[in-house]
Amino acid sequence: MTVQRWAAVGAGTISRSVVPDLQTCEGAEVVIVQSRDPEKAARFAEEFGVPASTGDYEAILADPTIDAIYLATPFATHHSMTRAALLAGKHVLDKKPIAMDAAEAADLFALAAERRLFLMEAMWMKFSPVFVRLQEEIAKGTVGEPRNLRATFAIPFPDTGDSSKWDVTRSGGALLDQGIYPVTLAHSVFGEPDGVHAVGSVRADGLDVAEHFTLEFADGRFAQCASSMGEFGELTASIGGKAGWLTLQPPFWATSEIEVRAGGMRQIFHTPDRLVCPTEGNGYVPMLRAVVAAIADGLIEHPVHTREDTLAVFRTIDEIFRQIRSRVSQSPLTSLA
Repeated sequence: MTVQRWAAVGAGTISRSVVPDLQTCEGAEVVIVQSRDPEKAARFAEEFGVPASTGDYEAILADPTIDAIYLATPFATHHSMTRAALLAGKHVLDKKPIAMDAAEAADLFALAAERRLFLMEAMWMKFSPVFVRLQEEIAKGTVGEPRNLRATFAIPFPDTGDSSKWDVTRSGGALLDQGIYPVTLAHSVFGEPDGVHAVGSVRADGLDVAEHFTLEFADGRFAQCASSMGEFGELTASIGGKAGWLTLQPPFWATSEIEVRAGGMRQIFHTPDRLVCPTEGNGYVPMLRAVVAAIADGLIEHPVHTREDTLAVFRTIDEIFRQIRSRVSQSPLTSLA
């Protein structure tokens, strides 16, 4: 296998987990890290043993020896920076969300297809061993046909004044950062919804602080989901059917354990089974290994999280935004310093 030379763009919290996981993947080498702050990039490179660092994104794009980019910058920059990378001939793995809306995402995928370059949103949850096991349990009918789903990603994040989460011009908001996980889970189980009903708390500047939404599917199936960056909610997810239900233990998007309440009344009410799937590295290894292999095979998307998967989720997110922003009001939630 030819070794792929990767650039890590962005030296924040997520990169600190992803880069060491990428460094364990056969066939990939992280050769440079870039940040708007060159000193921050240099410190990151030294800490994680990356050979080079820079503050110049254009220099990375102009370097013909760099094959692929992991982009972990604020969401609002993803469209322009990914587009520039694709035009420069680089494969791109984008920290989720890949863009701000479905139109931006569609534009990027169209360009990637035109240039025959790999592009994927880093929805690592779908590659994790526990998610694979969840799909296996559903497929073999452990709970019967899935009829309902519940998922919440609600955690209060402090507004420190320099956090992009609370800055609508950079990337802020609960839905794109947190709510995307419940939406993706629901799509993975049921497909794209036939209807959406959403209510939320939105600041006057358009920043969504919290939302809860029901996704409706054929034959009465439904998903009830919520996200918030101003308060806690139970961080589990469950899928129910006539024979019982499965619960992804908290936090559901990064868990290693499924609780199975099915197979008989004792298991349902008293002694549920527990399925444990060990995590590799910081949790990103399965996705990164799959991406490296897909690029090596000449693919432009990965079958586990395709272009259409991403666009369908964005269509749902766009509709949630449309509904909650049509009722714009000052959020009653205050930031927690």
